[in-house]
Amino acid sequence: MSNPGIPESQLTAESAADSGESFSDLLSQFDKSHSRKSADGGKQLVGTVIIVSGDSVFLDIGFKSEGILPLAALQGAGEAVKPGDKLPVSVKGRDPEGYYQLTRAKVERPKDWSALEKAFADKSTIVGTVTGVIKGGLSVDVGVRAFMPASRSGARDATEMEKMVEQEILCRIIKLDVTEEDVVVDRRAIAEEEERLVKERRYSEIKEGDTVSGTVRSLTDYGAFVDLGGMDALLHVGELAWSRVAKPADVLSVGQQVEVKVLKITNDSGKRRVSVGLKQLQPDPWDAVAGKYKTGERVRGAVTRVVEFGAFVELEPGIEGLIHVSEMSWGKKLRSASTLVKPGEIVDAVILGVSAGERRISLGLKQALGDPWAEVAQRFAAGSVVEGPVVSITKFGAFVQLSEGVEGMIHISEMSAEKRINHPQEMLKIGQQIRTQVLAVDTEKRQLRLSMKQLLPSGLDEYIAEHKEGDVVTGRMIEVSDGHARVELGEGIHCKCRMDTAAAAAGKTAQVEPAASSSKPGAKSPKPDLSSLGSMLQARWKGGAPSGEAKPEAVRAGQIRKFRIVKLDPAAKKIELELA
Repeated sequence: MSNPGIPESQLTAESAADSGESFSDLLSQFDKSHSRKSADGGKQLVGTVIIVSGDSVFLDIGFKSEGILPLAALQGAGEAVKPGDKLPVSVKGRDPEGYYQLTRAKVERPKDWSALEKAFADKSTIVGTVTGVIKGGLSVDVGVRAFMPASRSGARDATEMEKMVEQEILCRIIKLDVTEEDVVVDRRAIAEEEERLVKERRYSEIKEGDTVSGTVRSLTDYGAFVDLGGMDALLHVGELAWSRVAKPADVLSVGQQVEVKVLKITNDSGKRRVSVGLKQLQPDPWDAVAGKYKTGERVRGAVTRVVEFGAFVELEPGIEGLIHVSEMSWGKKLRSASTLVKPGEIVDAVILGVSAGERRISLGLKQALGDPWAEVAQRFAAGSVVEGPVVSITKFGAFVQLSEGVEGMIHISEMSAEKRINHPQEMLKIGQQIRTQVLAVDTEKRQLRLSMKQLLPSGLDEYIAEHKEGDVVTGRMIEVSDGHARVELGEGIHCKCRMDTAAAAAGKTAQVEPAASSSKPGAKSPKPDLSSLGSMLQARWKGGAPSGEAKPEAVRAGQIRKFRIVKLDPAAKKIELELA
């Protein structure tokens, strides 16, 4: 039964050997059957250039099939060829399409053992013919039968090894034993050396900034490897386009021809690396940013990615702006941008700043919604009553949200008029809905001062409700000074009293106390003047005024006197008096 992997001539030779024929007879028969191939491979031919393609040169070498020579072999030597030119070449094998593979080097085919010994000693390259696939490798005719291990054949699998049968190859003898007639050859070393020489030549030809042609060899998640003619270069995903590319496969395909720009060539510990870019051959959109985008303009774009500190928005291919988390909401204090926006979402924003040199555009999301403080002075005027939830509490007060982006603060002193508050938590909790009165508005500082106690009924409110202008009331002098005095009409009810010149002069030396709108717990009041009170009561008891000869008593602090209400102002919570 015949073996499909071994040529019939080889089977015949092996059968003859089994029947007792001598090795010299077998070799003679082999030389006759391969005489044309031996002659062709052992001498240098002159080929005529027929066609020059992108990477190969086709030559007429006088055989039925044309020969093919890599164009890089000529470019490396600085040769330029055109159809009709004559080139000296040697045949080194056949490719799967039937073309003769050529080389510029003159390669000899050994004709005897002495030639094999010389080739082995010189580590020179020789021509051999693959005669069949055998266990562990290939049988090769190099003038004698030689063995080539599969691992040194350069073939990737059994199919490629089958295609090498009857093909001429270049190889090198790596083992020679004349006595045992044992010859082992290596094809892979020659191929690796040729590849290294091509790479060395290619590295010397290109430089940073060059625009070169290449073929996409493979794709990865982080980019693509491009064959630049025997040398691989990395085309990173970030260098594919000015716009963001999720996967290289969205832009490129294996086998695609591309024009790229050489960005960087490095030699790290003998490992040379080339980085190339595709987008550099296209106009940079950032060159037009300065004249296209202005601060304050309103723009729209899609959120491309969200990080903790903000979100990136694509305004056009290759141009992204950043919305910082602090520029997303007037009212909400966001810890992460993802709580408000998602990738793919279309948003409106306002340009806050443009730096084309740094390739940065700052955007504001909240500004596109309008500034809520623009109308605060009209909506929340001083004296108006407002309502909202408590959003935060500090040791000095609490913040109340009046509308989206607008908060007011209640100081601890404005929470109660009846008792002393040590901490706002004694009266309030977060989320509690409360009514307050606006005390003051500062739009520049974005501050609103609120008060709770102004809306709570007090002794002063009740006193004002029970009296009217013109009423004569009794009170105690607290403080006397030029032109006026402070009077206490009851606990926590303090007001002003207008004084005439004489009374004021008489009271200049009177005791003075700090002014207060309400009595403070623990404060000591001046001791009443009991003698004056006794005189006044005695006069009333006798049913008449003191004798006209008696002089008016001087006004001083601590006296209990009669006063007439001159003015009552419920809104301002003020009472004005005069001596009765």
